[in-house]
Amino acid sequence: MRQNSVSESSSRITYKVVLMLSLCHLINDSIQSLIPAIHPIVKEEFSLNFTQIGIITLVFQFSSSLLQPVVGFIIDRKHYPYLFPIGMLISLTGIILLAICSSYVLLLVAVATVGAGSAIFHPEASRIAYICSKNKRGLTQSIFQLGGNFGSALGPILAALLVASYGRLNVFWMSPVALIAVVIMFYISKWFNTKSIENRRNSKKSTGNASNQCIQRKTIVLSIIILLILIFSKYFYSSSISSYYTFYLINKFGVSIQQSQWYLFIYLLAVALGTMIGGPLGDKIGRKYVIWISILGASPFALALPYANLPCTVVLTFIIGMIIASAFSAILLYAQELLPQNIGMISGLFFGLSFGMGGIGSAVIGAIADSHGIDYIYRICSYLPLVGLVAVFLPTTKKL
Repeated sequence: MRQNSVSESSSRITYKVVLMLSLCHLINDSIQSLIPAIHPIVKEEFSLNFTQIGIITLVFQFSSSLLQPVVGFIIDRKHYPYLFPIGMLISLTGIILLAICSSYVLLLVAVATVGAGSAIFHPEASRIAYICSKNKRGLTQSIFQLGGNFGSALGPILAALLVASYGRLNVFWMSPVALIAVVIMFYISKWFNTKSIENRRNSKKSTGNASNQCIQRKTIVLSIIILLILIFSKYFYSSSISSYYTFYLINKFGVSIQQSQWYLFIYLLAVALGTMIGGPLGDKIGRKYVIWISILGASPFALALPYANLPCTVVLTFIIGMIIASAFSAILLYAQELLPQNIGMISGLFFGLSFGMGGIGSAVIGAIADSHGIDYIYRICSYLPLVGLVAVFLPTTKKL
């Protein structure tokens, strides 16, 4: 009887940790989502062109994407229990710089600092979520990702309420929120530190059995390559919406900056809903099929988007966001289950690559928008979800 009570208590504690991870993800991503959300504001304030706007996203995404696999590689080999809250303190420094910077160069330094903090957060948080997940990894990863996507959705709202109306200095008001996240992360780190020895011992035992040995090295390499191609397709296309959707709506339909932020919020809310659907669905029908449906399934809606009026544009972007967002949890877990000894590195690689592809996409798209117009980028990017066809080559195993 006592043993059952202890087991139930442990389960509740683990569930509480997952929810706290999701809340920290919400705070982390709401901070970083302020960067694309205030693009129209800094464009006017510093007299920037679209190429310079793209460089802002590129610097932010690269500072995060280049560091994340390195952080993941390090934490797979040695446990640093309090690296987690340190990442948020670095992001806090970036917030302060973002609020007070007086030049374009300092603006780039600020976004790079926020990116570095995010690079520390994602691999460690994803690794803890994986360890907490037991036999419901899709659900757990979706809860974790849901916090991040809701945080991303809050960015435009915060920009509209705090920055667009009262000025960029009001970004500073995110600082107390970041400090709350630091406290929560400290608690999670303390909890995880007591579990790390047992978790590593269990991980070694599980990776020594046949679950991973039955998957050949050639299959693993092929699968990782295909997953990386899908990440390219998903995030290159997503960057055309997350970074330039407000400009597209303002240019094509004449909406105000505040209205465009609310439309961006609707899209990002759809992304959050799609993320919540994708993980549990992958637990039920298999990760491969969720990946297949979520990438390729967005194609007809993406192809129709450039030719739609304003109401249809809002509806189409909602559908696109919900479908395409369901892929990431499935892609990440597919890769983690291929290489369970390298959870941190895989998490860092895929989070980092998603950021990197978004940054490259934003810079390239910005240059195209300067030379051909912003409507043109939505026409050419509409074909990117068709790359999802390569998902058919992913191996189907009992595990995946």
